[in-house]
Amino acid sequence: MTGPVAEGALPLFFAQRRIHYGWVVAATTFLTMLVTAGAVGAPGVLILPLQREFGWSTAEISSALAIRLVLFGLMGPFAAALMNAYGPRRIVLSALALIGASLAASLAMERVWQLVLLWGIGVGLGTGLTALVLGATVATRWFSQRRGLVVGLLTASSATGQLIVLPLLAGLTEAHGWRAALLLICGLLGLAALAVFLLMRDSPEEIGLTPYGERAPAAATGAPVPSQAGAVAVLREAARTRVFWILFATFFICGASTNGLIQTHFVPLCADFGLRPVEAASVLAAMGVFDFVGTVASGWLSDRYDNRWLLFWYYGLRGLSLLALPFTDFSFLGLSLFAVFYGLDWIATVPPTVKLTAARFGRARANLVFGWVFAGHQLGAAAAAYGAGLSRSELASYLPAFFIAGALCFVGAALILVIGHPRSEGARLPNAVPAN
Repeated sequence: MTGPVAEGALPLFFAQRRIHYGWVVAATTFLTMLVTAGAVGAPGVLILPLQREFGWSTAEISSALAIRLVLFGLMGPFAAALMNAYGPRRIVLSALALIGASLAASLAMERVWQLVLLWGIGVGLGTGLTALVLGATVATRWFSQRRGLVVGLLTASSATGQLIVLPLLAGLTEAHGWRAALLLICGLLGLAALAVFLLMRDSPEEIGLTPYGERAPAAATGAPVPSQAGAVAVLREAARTRVFWILFATFFICGASTNGLIQTHFVPLCADFGLRPVEAASVLAAMGVFDFVGTVASGWLSDRYDNRWLLFWYYGLRGLSLLALPFTDFSFLGLSLFAVFYGLDWIATVPPTVKLTAARFGRARANLVFGWVFAGHQLGAAAAAYGAGLSRSELASYLPAFFIAGALCFVGAALILVIGHPRSEGARLPNAVPAN
């Protein structure tokens, strides 16, 4: 199915129906990110079953999950360089194979070191190749117009996949054990791999198109950065600017207040207050629904308004919701209000952050710079995942971690406004091309 006929037939099919092939690639990426995000979020509902079966402590399990989150983030810039060199299609297929193999092998694990190897390292590396950097790469390669909207949609797929899949996994775990939940994830990974194999293309130029919204052939996007050494070189240049460190720090806070905290520890937190895992996972699913709305709306807003002020409100409102959570009494009404309020803001920070990165560092290197910014996100997530687990083990409570995360969000809200207006702050890398 990858010969010349197949390569040309699909783009022609959609072109005849006046559908730009970029939307097909975006839809395939949406499915891929949703499924791999489900793989990232799955351990959140499996902490308690693993404790019951193997006797592992929360801190021991959290250490493996923290390693997974660190690698998930640190792979970002190198994933971007690999995609620039070999194309997203090959890299995504390789990543899906690695994630599937790691999860399948974990069906027979019996020791903590196996958990660290398979869920920490294997899943961490694989999902890192298909993280938000993939969405940023597809959006910047295939879209000149509607880029913020596309980033919002792809970001929503990532966060929503982590949340909506969880109730199904929790139900399977409760009825048939945690291994049944992993088998479901493996099946979904196979479906995503088939879609990527059949539909994904590396760039519009590969099939004779221009990015969506461009009439003339796409301009050269600056000096190529084809290697892993190039990813490090871009970091050296970006690290000389204040904008990079502000984006890195605020995304650290973003990770600490989302993936590392809510995604990893919300289900066991609710268990401390008498909620069954399926009920807690259902609250996460509700967050996922509102997250989809909030993140897509954020993408739309990021095309029209000052992204700095959008981030100011996102971080501030998230901080309020985290500080309010312990006072909901974990009742149905209280958790429902939290799901709506927090869900709308779950990962709405990504579209404005991607837009700021592309605007300040250029479209050619936007995915590489954003990869390093995303590494900050996952370092924050790892710190929160381990710190919250340690708090539960040592203090018998998750609540200190939630109060700290809420306070950090207020710091992020203030910090993002330190970034000056683009006309007054020259933060571009050499050879950078302005983003549209």
